[in-house]
Amino acid sequence: MTFSKLMDGVVGTGPFQFIIMALLGIPILGMANHNLLQIFTAATPSYHCRPPPNASAGLWVLPTGLNGKPELCLRFVYPPNASLPNDTHRATEPCLDGWVYNVSTESSIVTEWDLVCESNKLKEMAQSAYMAGTLVGGIVLGDLSDRFGRKPILSYSYLLLAASGSGAAFSPTLSTYMVLRFLCGFSNSGVTLSTVILNVEWVSIQMRAITSTAIGYFYTVGQFILPGLAYIIPQWRWLQLTVSVPFFAFFLLSWWVPESIRWMVLSGRTPKALKILQWVAAFNGKKEDGEKLRPEELIHNLQKEISLAKARYSVGDLFRTPILRRVTFCLSIAWFSTGFAYYSLALSVGEFGFNLYLLQLIFGGVDIPAKFLAILSMSYLGRHTTQATALLLAGGCILALVFVPSDLWTLRTILAVFGKGCLSSSFSCLFLYTSELYPTVIRQTGMGISNLFTRIGSMTAPLVRITGEFHPFIPNVIFGTVALLGGSAAFFLPETLNRPLPETIEEVENWSPQTKKPRQELEAEKATQRIPLQPCGADPDPI
Repeated sequence: MTFSKLMDGVVGTGPFQFIIMALLGIPILGMANHNLLQIFTAATPSYHCRPPPNASAGLWVLPTGLNGKPELCLRFVYPPNASLPNDTHRATEPCLDGWVYNVSTESSIVTEWDLVCESNKLKEMAQSAYMAGTLVGGIVLGDLSDRFGRKPILSYSYLLLAASGSGAAFSPTLSTYMVLRFLCGFSNSGVTLSTVILNVEWVSIQMRAITSTAIGYFYTVGQFILPGLAYIIPQWRWLQLTVSVPFFAFFLLSWWVPESIRWMVLSGRTPKALKILQWVAAFNGKKEDGEKLRPEELIHNLQKEISLAKARYSVGDLFRTPILRRVTFCLSIAWFSTGFAYYSLALSVGEFGFNLYLLQLIFGGVDIPAKFLAILSMSYLGRHTTQATALLLAGGCILALVFVPSDLWTLRTILAVFGKGCLSSSFSCLFLYTSELYPTVIRQTGMGISNLFTRIGSMTAPLVRITGEFHPFIPNVIFGTVALLGGSAAFFLPETLNRPLPETIEEVENWSPQTKKPRQELEAEKATQRIPLQPCGADPDPI
């Protein structure tokens, strides 16, 4: 009997699983708030140079550029009505006295610290600091989770996110804000990693796809909550505080989440694991089944995982054999391009000329049909086709934005929304596809490398947006080209539809596109080897 079957028999599916899903899922609502928070806290209103103190407001005018529009980052040295020689009366200078922002009650870090003109790039760097935190957190907290358990990392990640997020609301300087946002991203990774593992390990095989999809949709719902909060709370410091304080409560609630049984047994804490299993069995109305369970039975059913844990595999093994090397290379490109292009669109909501709050609702809502269609496509057309198509369509939409005039806001918005939906589908497919392509002995390492590349992509995206200062079309050319490259790389990946999960590297190397197993054998193998179709954290949407 496998450990998964043992858990199904003893624990089963009952009220406990739904409580766990709620305890893990509700905090995910706040993940979207933090990932996309700068859409509102870093919104840039219309602005212009503040006139010199000696200028007459009634006679003051702004210089105009070659396009006939007022210059935003320059002003006349003197008011144009001043008595000056003909060769100097149109001289301009930078905005030495700051800027005037066309806002009434709204505020953002842009208006607070004047992140416009030459300082505009600092706004993108602030978002990159957050993404850098998710990158470092994924590396550090993943290792700590294996050493100290999933539950402590989950709990203290909630606490760190609450403290650093609340602290960011009181930041006196931009540098302090960026450091605290880095810590927010760092703790975000701990929440995501622990939520994925605990959700998968505490539900039955048959329920994994359902609960994982449900938790994934908690993130989607969070994208609807954020614009509502931003509309009600237009002051960026209060908004930052509002989305952070609830994590203090999540920290307290997390103590009701039990530790991973697999981790406890593998760490030599079998008696405690048995006690928790018996309590859960009683809670689900299977007290007699729990009382029959013995420590020796737990260890016996985990012998294979214990032996695999003792085997030493490293990142180098991902590149040791030809097929696994190709899989790793192509998946890395696909993960990078998905995270890179996804955040290029997700963070550019304010550039499409429509109401920012309504547009964010549309951008969040497109994930619902996108994820559903991805599941259908993966089940019937296959992972290979779904992954390649999603990235190619997304790349095409982003490149099409280059050729659509800036005044055709509706068409540009349709292309952007469709492209984001395709990238959401790409994330959904990649989590499943990656789990099926890597063998058991090195699956966690492969997922870790994949997670690393998508976070590098999401961290790089805000920095690439700075190239728009040289020419507006440059960022979209880069984002679209990289997405097309990722879709092309997916064509070189083997199909995994109706294949059993590989256990060893040798099994992956023996894969052949022409080799098909009898349907009866495949169904028997798949019955004990199911991977959730929509794991939590598909978006660092991402969860």
